[in-house]
Amino acid sequence: MLALDPRSLIAMAGVMATAMAIVLAFMRRHYPPGIRGLGYWAAAPLAWLVASVLYSGREGGLPDLLAVVGANTVLMLGTVLFHIGCQRFIGHPTRWPAWGLYLVASALGFAWFTYVEPNFQMRLVLFTTLVSAIYATNLHFLLRHGGKRLPVRMVQIVLAAHLAVLVLRLATALAGMAGAHLMEQTLLQTLYISAYVLTVLMLSIGAVLMATDRLVTELEHLATYDPLTQVFNRRALLERCEEELARSQRTGRGPCLMMLDLDHFKRLNDTHGHQHGDAVLVHFAHTTQSVLRRADRLGRYGGEEFMLLLPETGTQEARRVAQRIHTALAVGHRLDCQLSIGLTSWRGPDDTLDAMLARADQALYQAKAQGRNQTCIG
Repeated sequence: MLALDPRSLIAMAGVMATAMAIVLAFMRRHYPPGIRGLGYWAAAPLAWLVASVLYSGREGGLPDLLAVVGANTVLMLGTVLFHIGCQRFIGHPTRWPAWGLYLVASALGFAWFTYVEPNFQMRLVLFTTLVSAIYATNLHFLLRHGGKRLPVRMVQIVLAAHLAVLVLRLATALAGMAGAHLMEQTLLQTLYISAYVLTVLMLSIGAVLMATDRLVTELEHLATYDPLTQVFNRRALLERCEEELARSQRTGRGPCLMMLDLDHFKRLNDTHGHQHGDAVLVHFAHTTQSVLRRADRLGRYGGEEFMLLLPETGTQEARRVAQRIHTALAVGHRLDCQLSIGLTSWRGPDDTLDAMLARADQALYQAKAQGRNQTCIG
């Protein structure tokens, strides 16, 4: 394997870090504020860029305080910033004082083996151990709290791979194979710095993918769920109804459909205000979902009107579900909440969603006409 010039590799790392810092800073500015951690992720490659510049400046006469102590500490700072970005992204608290002490103690250690007892091998052992601890901490955190989304898995793999390289570097340093200085053009230095360059790039890409994946998830949620009640919106529930009817054509077991309308909701809004009305809608949605089966789907059809899909359900079972809803809403609660329900069942392969909706709607009006707070079948 060709031993590449470490200076070129470090310069490459700086260019990549600059590009990724710009991308992440742009995302922080334009992505929703609910996607947290982007500021720390943007700062991490900037720290890696500064470290690359400081490392490269040693041969140009930059003092060791900057080119060695400063470079090592700033590189570690970038790794800490990336970890904090992961914590913020997932919603965990950040322990800045502890990390601040960690970095200060690290800088003192680098200074000791630079000025008091100059020893490149011991400085390398110290640096590799300290950075490995940060990588291991972040990997453990993401394994515990990061979930199973593909971008998180990618970051976990990158962290684990670079941690393995760091362990190898530590082993070679302890074996006396550290070399004379960082810029020595050897195979081991090429392997280590190449891994560093690749890690800078892949971790930054991982952060971009994690944030984008979160944005897509949030947009899908907004497109699927009613923002007030957090049940399906009309479009999403109608899509699921069409899917269920298509499945019924294959299985021969059809669904029931309910239209549910809160009684006297307009009067309640006019009397108590829209905030109280919103609270009633939320209470109704949460209470209704608490008595439904796992496969049942509740959606907000419009205003105070809701729709309920009951897959593979006969009329009698659907009536029992309706009664459970009435009973749950009647149990003592400060919010007055009564409703009328129109119920219909699938009538065979020729039945359509439009026909079922029309029958359920007609049954709902019948329930209203007969005194409200009851269920009628259409």
